[in-house]
Amino acid sequence: MAAAGENQKLKLLYLYDILKERTDEYHAISMSEIIEALDACGVSAERKSIYTDIQALNVYGADIVGEKVGKGYQYRVASRDFEMPELKLLVDSVQSSKFITGRKSKDLIRKLEGLASRYEARELDRQVVVAGRIKTMNESIYYNVDAIHRAIADDVKIRFKYFRWTEKKDQELRRDGADYVVSPWGLVWDDENYYLIGYDDEREEIRHYRVDKMKSIRLTDQKREGRSAFAGKDMATYTEKRFGMYDGELIKVALLCKNDMAGVIIDRFGKDVPMIKIDQDHFETRVDMALSPLFLGWVASMGDGIKIVEPASAVEKMRSMIDDLKELYG
Repeated sequence: MAAAGENQKLKLLYLYDILKERTDEYHAISMSEIIEALDACGVSAERKSIYTDIQALNVYGADIVGEKVGKGYQYRVASRDFEMPELKLLVDSVQSSKFITGRKSKDLIRKLEGLASRYEARELDRQVVVAGRIKTMNESIYYNVDAIHRAIADDVKIRFKYFRWTEKKDQELRRDGADYVVSPWGLVWDDENYYLIGYDDEREEIRHYRVDKMKSIRLTDQKREGRSAFAGKDMATYTEKRFGMYDGELIKVALLCKNDMAGVIIDRFGKDVPMIKIDQDHFETRVDMALSPLFLGWVASMGDGIKIVEPASAVEKMRSMIDDLKELYG
């Protein structure tokens, strides 16, 4: 425990912590309560010195106001870096995110609560339920993301092992446990999963990797390759044309849509997507898309609302998938 003299040197910090924890827009603290709280921290203080300290904190950038109540004044922090609606939004995002483990969610929410007063923190301690949301089981994913960011910043390749889940719920390493060596160029959040977008030197092509399935990431001293493959490529545009970050080649796909599918198309492809009237009940749109099973499944899930009409290869691929499903289900 620090000596009394050392605590006295920390008086200004203790005072600010007390005000941030015990006051907010609706709760204030009196001068006698401030003195009592400082005393509990091993700090002796007089009213005059606290007035001076509060002025110093305001000069520093704090927003501490004093209001006359009865015969005395009460003090409170009037504004903070994060407003309550913003903190609630962040807490809800952490709580409902599949990407963040249950344990890490609790840790992050506890830290977010530290940005509010003790009274506001109670409002943040709430449970957000999202139907069908399964939390990730890979606690190391946060360190994976950090390692990838460092590799991109340092312009070096990374080595890692990659696994898949087996029917026995075991992690089975791909390539018989051999390392993947990849030049990392970006991290993408898609369908509630993090993906590394990198350049595979061996295959000489852009590849995607689920970050939560990467293990033992190490930075190398080799410079990244594949710069020309990413030159002028906008990551946001690149990823929106892939369902589940499918690696396939992009093709122009024409979709015939019923008019009531307009909202679905805009939600998925954005307001800039072309929508050409075909007749009173239909419009057509054309999108650049990797023809993945996930994309075909998305179209199929719309029933007769959306139909692939071009190119012929895409139509045939959809027919083939439907035939396979018919055979599977008899």
